[in-house]
Order: sequence, then C-alpha cells, then structure tokens
Amino acid sequence: MDVREATTADRDGIRRVADASLEATYADALGEDIVRTAAEEWYQDERLADRLDDDGVQYLVLADGDEVVAFSESEFDGDAAAAIEWLHVHPDYRDRGFGVRLLERTEAALTKSGANRIEGRVLAANDEGNQFYQAHGYARTGEHSVDVAGNDYTEHLYVKVPGGGSSAELTERVETAAGPMFVAFDERERGSKAPFYTAYRNENRESKYGFYCANCQSINTSMDSMGRVHCEDCGNQRKATRWDSSYL
Repeated sequence: MDVREATTADRDGIRRVADASLEATYADALGEDIVRTAAEEWYQDERLADRLDDDGVQYLVLADGDEVVAFSESEFDGDAAAAIEWLHVHPDYRDRGFGVRLLERTEAALTKSGANRIEGRVLAANDEGNQFYQAHGYARTGEHSVDVAGNDYTEHLYVKVPGGGSSAELTERVETAAGPMFVAFDERERGSKAPFYTAYRNENRESKYGFYCANCQSINTSMDSMGRVHCEDCGNQRKATRWDSSYL
C-alpha cells in the first residue's frame, strides 16, 4: 500500500471510493437518494478535475497497486488553519489501519505546508467518524447546524494543534469598533478573501457576538437566513462548505 498525491488518472478510483464510503457511512442518516446525489455532484469529472488542479486543495490517495482504496481531501489557503474536508476509506478496506495511516500522512503534508492547526468536521450522526478524530488527538471545540437538502443536521467541529498545543490557546482578545471581542480561531468559516472566525463577548465563549473578518479585521459582518456570512466593510463572503456545495 502506497500513500501518494492524487493525479487526474485517479479520478475513477476516487469516485468509486467516495460512492461506497458515503453510502456505507451516511445512507441511514441522510437517505440513499441524498447520498447518491451528493456523490454524483461532488465527484463529477469537471468538479473533481478542478479540485485536483487547485493549489489550495490537497488530495492524497492510498493505493493497492493501481487501485485506490482510500483518499483524503484537504484545504489550506495559506492561512494558519487547514481543514480536512473528507477522509474516505472503501468499506472493504476498513479496520485495517489504513485510515490512520492516511490521516497521519495528511497531517504531515498540511503541517509541512505551514498549517499550525488542523480542523475536522463530522456529522453528529457519524459515530465512527467522531470516534476516529477523538482517538487521534483532535479536540471537539463546538458544533453547528448544516443544511443538507433542506434538512438541518448537527456537525461537530474538531481541532488538532500539532505539537500537542491546546485548542484553548486559540481564543484571542481583539479590539474592535464594537469593543473588545474574544475571537475563536478554532471556529472558522471559509471566506472568498480570508476566513471568518466566531467572535464572543467573553473569553469562556458563552456569549456569541457574530463573526470577525480576517481580511479587514472588522466585526461589521452579517448573516442572512441562508447562513451566508458577509463583511459589510470589505465584501468578504462565506464560501460554500462541503455539504452545501451540492445544494446551493
């Protein structure tokens, strides 16, 4: 078994693994039709080719000869945080340590690229996925609601700080036009220009204020009824997430 960077020649293998893994993991929770539609749209030729060519996206595959049996899809745009969007192992190859091996190589590659923390997100309904992150040094830092085909589901947020640092260290007091805020740098939303981070009125994160725009250091942000975050000062906008990329 070899872990390596994915190429365009791996597209069929990636799709095959994604189809089988998504069905095995999410069909009961989300429904087979939703899972099938998501897999078809996420891993269609054009989108997958664009992702493989994107310098901010990292695809690693674990292959048995020419056969892809697992892959990870991560994003790192030069900001401090990298995000593991997906880590899929074909159901026929699970429980052999391949997921752990792929995770370790993914973390190493992201850290080498300059990330000082790594994020993971898992639907609450995915018990195995939640246990996987918890067993490998990821701290659960919160949760939020995601819309999947018109239904709300809870997604758990995880963060790992390479070198054993604590996620608690990622809360920073920031002076803003609305007064002092405590910005949670482990609660990130991707933006079109730079990330958005959750801002709280107190250090223990009990009173949420809104979002802090990393592009212009402004707290003057808003969220519409569809969950789209927008910075009123610089025009930074929240980018689609891995779930709503199929259903916007």
